[in-house]
Amino acid sequence: MDIAIIGSGYVGLVAAAAFAEIGHNVICVDNDVTKVDALNRGETLIHERFLPELLARHRGDRLRFTSCVDDAVRSSSVIFIAVGTPSAESGDADLSLVENVACSIAQTINSHKIIVEKSTVPVCTSQWIRRVMLQNGAPREMFDVVCNPEFLREGTAVTDFLYPHRIVIGADCASAAETLRKVYTPLLDGSYAKLTKAIPQPDNAVVPTRLIVTSAESAEVIKHASNAFLAMKISFINAVANVCEAVGADVEEVCKGMGSDARIGSEFLKPGIGYGGSCFPKDLTAFRSVSYDSGYDFRLLDEVCRINEEQRFRFLRKVRQALWNLKGKRLAVLGLAYKGGTDDIRESPAIAMVKLLLKEKCEIVAYDPAATERAKEIFRDGEVQFSHDLYDTATDADALLILTDWEEFAGMDLTRLGKAMKNQIVIDGRNLYRPETMIESGFTYYSIGRRERVPRKVVRRLNTAA
Repeated sequence: MDIAIIGSGYVGLVAAAAFAEIGHNVICVDNDVTKVDALNRGETLIHERFLPELLARHRGDRLRFTSCVDDAVRSSSVIFIAVGTPSAESGDADLSLVENVACSIAQTINSHKIIVEKSTVPVCTSQWIRRVMLQNGAPREMFDVVCNPEFLREGTAVTDFLYPHRIVIGADCASAAETLRKVYTPLLDGSYAKLTKAIPQPDNAVVPTRLIVTSAESAEVIKHASNAFLAMKISFINAVANVCEAVGADVEEVCKGMGSDARIGSEFLKPGIGYGGSCFPKDLTAFRSVSYDSGYDFRLLDEVCRINEEQRFRFLRKVRQALWNLKGKRLAVLGLAYKGGTDDIRESPAIAMVKLLLKEKCEIVAYDPAATERAKEIFRDGEVQFSHDLYDTATDADALLILTDWEEFAGMDLTRLGKAMKNQIVIDGRNLYRPETMIESGFTYYSIGRRERVPRKVVRRLNTAA
């Protein structure tokens, strides 16, 4: 099919590349000419596994990039809206970009189109898109509006798209739903996965995937409710971790016991310094606002947000517990992205922690495998020292803080690390290590939901000093 993707952010760019991968002709539109030029030159723009391969494979053939919405609309039968929906000051989702796109489509429409809201939007947005289209002169019989929410995780977005756990189509028109089913046929019948050049399946792949057809309103709620529930699991296990610390339990053992129950599952039962990124904070706020406007005070969501914010300050207290006075301390920070596998620093708890530590007058040396250049835009020149080597980051450090769950950080040479540091203190905000491993390597080790571990030689030294 001929498909247009309007918006080339994380969702739009991945969707464009993936739709081309499963056989469609795709035009990806962005009003940022500089961005379009970069994509046409062969740049990827975002750090996402397998995305460079797909762009290289299809750019100039089944995948084109342009800044002209009109051409894309006229030449496509299915148009996906994948523009940003940031939070407004009120907490509501800002849908101005979605409205602008709907206006542009309405003014350009030349044949029947399926308009697909791919952006994360509040319930009833499909109705508003339809209304805007009509108000701007689009004949009613010339278009249908469908909701097709995305469930992509940054770092695994390409495989999430090509091997989804489910595809949700919210449509009030049977023929429009059928068109979307045809768009996804290679994923629904498993034929894509059988191709020799297919992107490798992840371990938990569901092939063929499941199709769920609902009303547009139900599909819109599914997206917000799903993200809110996952954020709730993260906040819940962080609250459990706080209880574990208070009573001497090990939260990792608790997670193992809880996650083995199929009704609960182990996914997102990962204690740490809180969730971040472009989705959870924004979507949680928007869902809370929609609920309130609909007459329901969804106070559980307030508590999920409160726990998430509190977790950062609890981690700061853990750093202070390890070092006592923080002023002038040299801290090696591993991780700036909000999660491993991406260069995205939006709402990153790691960035938030660095800002808190700077207020304490700490000297920060930071390293991230992918997010350094984006982080440099956040801090003033000289405010943070950025390193390009993990072990150089730790040189003469009073303590090392693990703030992002990169695989690289979980496989460090602990002997080399210890020799580089001034004090062998590790404060692990992602629980990447077993406490026994750290104390055997000579580190005083702090983590989330587990008691402090101190090597025997340090205990003897402290007792002698006392």
